[in-house]
Amino acid sequence: MRYCQTPGGAALPVLGLGTWRMGEAAGRRAAEVAAVREAIAMGYRLIDTAEMYGEGGAESVIGAAVGAALRSGEVRREDLFIVSKVYPHNASRKGTAAACDRSRKRLGLDCIDLYLLHWRGQFALAETVAAFRDLRSAGRIAAWGVSNFDTADMQELLALPDAGAADAADGCATNQVYYSLSTRGPEFFLLPWLRQHRIPLMAYSPIDQGALAAAPVLRSIGERLGATAAQVALAWVLAQEGVVAIPKAVRTAHLRENLAAAQLVLGQEDLAELARHFPPPRRATPLAML
Repeated sequence: MRYCQTPGGAALPVLGLGTWRMGEAAGRRAAEVAAVREAIAMGYRLIDTAEMYGEGGAESVIGAAVGAALRSGEVRREDLFIVSKVYPHNASRKGTAAACDRSRKRLGLDCIDLYLLHWRGQFALAETVAAFRDLRSAGRIAAWGVSNFDTADMQELLALPDAGAADAADGCATNQVYYSLSTRGPEFFLLPWLRQHRIPLMAYSPIDQGALAAAPVLRSIGERLGATAAQVALAWVLAQEGVVAIPKAVRTAHLRENLAAAQLVLGQEDLAELARHFPPPRRATPLAML
């Protein structure tokens, strides 16, 4: 697995597991816990979640799976990288601390590896960042970042004291946004800006929630490469400098396909064909959100 480094020096696997829509139904819990456990056994080490997902249900699913994997000895805690997010309406200085404690309890973790502001809300960025730094000083999180921030938001964030210094372990570690072949808006301003500041972009819904698996051009390229259309779409995202992808998967076949996509190499002919069918943005557009 390739890794991408945060400004603070943490190593992020370029491929992780997303868990949006997990933890929403009690009847699916056992299967979801088994899926996360299976993903860990396969070699997934980055797992993304949020207090919003199933109103804590996804964190509980991950906590059960990670706890079982740790107790069995199949993985060490230091080998896993767990990401969660705080709701904007909880992101006051005191509210962030309380939300983090609830997330840590559901996850069964003393420390969350990366804790993000899910999107901007009513509280000043300075207040939320102060809360993140408090949590980091207390050892309750190892790093912090943001999600669904466009370029202007990031500029405002990094204007705060030390929030984005490239050599500061206490600065912003990542920005998680919607990015895929069919949603290339971040490439116009945001992605180059993040690269300039050495902040990884974490791409959610990199296969458009599976929609790209039906794209004829991706199927055609996949046939040439012995891959599925979804693997081609994911390989394209993973080929972008400074980008980490966190597709959601529950089925064993999809977990394996996504993991294999990290090894898939697209040639120049493939990339050119993809650019013709999914052209890069020619102007700035609002950041897409799901």
